[in-house]
This record gives sequence, structure tokens and C-alpha cells, in this order.
Amino acid sequence: MLATALIVFREVLEASIIMGILAAATRTIRGSKRWLFGGLLAGLLGAGIVAASTDVIGSFASGIGQELFNAIVLGIAVLMLAWHNIWMASHGAVLAANAKLVGRNIRDGNSECSVLFVIVGLAVLREGSETVLFLYGIAVSNEGGQSSMMIGGLIGMLLGIAVGYTIYAGLLRVPMRWFFTATGILVLLLAAGMASQAAHFLIQADLLPSLAVPLWDTSAVLPENGLPGMLLHSLIGYDSRPAGMQIIFYLTALVVIFTGMKWAARRPRHAKQK
Repeated sequence: MLATALIVFREVLEASIIMGILAAATRTIRGSKRWLFGGLLAGLLGAGIVAASTDVIGSFASGIGQELFNAIVLGIAVLMLAWHNIWMASHGAVLAANAKLVGRNIRDGNSECSVLFVIVGLAVLREGSETVLFLYGIAVSNEGGQSSMMIGGLIGMLLGIAVGYTIYAGLLRVPMRWFFTATGILVLLLAAGMASQAAHFLIQADLLPSLAVPLWDTSAVLPENGLPGMLLHSLIGYDSRPAGMQIIFYLTALVVIFTGMKWAARRPRHAKQK
């Protein structure tokens, strides 16, 4: 039961943190919650399909199916998060100045919300599919009965949702003048962390060189299976034993997305000067 609770808690925590940050970042955009909820349902549906195809995925590409699947999903999510942050950088001033009327005043808000659908759907799909496959492994190894697995899974799910909601509620208390900067930084770190995780899965699949493993080891000080380590892993992609290639992916994502945000933030000012 403890293993099941830990697995479900970790996966639900990652998905709920992503949803919480994005829900807070787009709270003033009309219809954003509808797209978030739609992405949640689509992700759960996709995870259900994965659950029905565990044997196929497990044998796909000579046993590296799950690694490839995770890397592809993470890569798409990084692109969507990058687009989200660049869009918010170009609209943040308008959003902050018209927080109460932004639903009517932001003409292209619906296009931003459709990106939310994709990001949340992919996040839930990835975490849900990982949960299914991990639990499938536990069930095959006969570690505990079905009832204990269900109880552990429920406990882990509730704890993960609770921590994610706490982060969301905390972001809502941030003053509006700092709000978009705070959420922008969090989404930027989320994207960089996902890029690092994608590199990790590609290394596991022997599709990328590791370039030194580990580059450092902080597992004794801050293990990933503890609550602080899990939170940092979910928020910024913390890895206690990262490979050199992961750090390259992390820093590249940070620089590229940050540059795009700066460029997008300057465009409205240049347009007004013309």
C-alpha cells in the first residue's frame, strides 16, 4: 500500500502542480477553466487508453516504449509551455491593467486557452500513463492485494491534489503587480524541468549520450523520494543525480524560452512607437 500511495502521490502531484500554476496564471482569461477541465478529461481518457495497451507499450521499440512515449509527450509539453509563456509575456501588461475586464478585452484569449487544453492534457496523459504502468508492475510482482493498492492509490491521489491546490491558492495571494512575473518564472522552470526529464528518458532509451553520469550527487542531502525532493522535481525538474545531457537540455530550454519572452514583451512597445 505504501509503494502504491507514493507512486500515485508523486504522479498526481506533478500533474496538479502544472494545472495549479496554469490555472492561476490564466485566472483572468474568460473560459480558461473550461479548457483546463477539458484537458484534464482528455488526459484521463488517454491514460485509460494507455492502461488498455500496457502490453503493447511495454514491448514497443525493443522494450523502450515507455521511455520514448514519455520523451515525446514531454517534448510537446515543453513547446506548449514555451508558447504559453511567450504569449503571456506579450499580453501580461494588458492582463495586469485590466484584470477584471480581461475576458472581454483580450481578443485572442481563446487561442491561449486552447494551448492550456494541450498542456494539461499532455501532463495528465503522461502522469496517468506512468501511474498505470508502475501500478501494473506492482500488481504483476504480487506486492500486496488489490484492496491495499486501491486504498494506497486513493491516499496518494488526495495528498497530491491537496499539495497542488495549496500551491494554486498561494499564487492567488500574490499581488497582481508581481503575479505574472511569478507565474512566468514558475512556468519557465516547469518547461526547463520537462526538457531535462525528456533528455533523461532519451538517455535511458540509448538515443542520447549521457555526457557524464552523474554530474553531481545530492541524493544523500535532498533525496527525490522525500517530499521536498518531490516538490522540487515537480516545480523545477530537480534531479539528485543528473546527467550532463540533462543539464544541457535544461539550460537550453531556459535560454531559448527566456529569450522568446523578452522578444515578445518588447514587440507591443515597438508596435506602439510605430
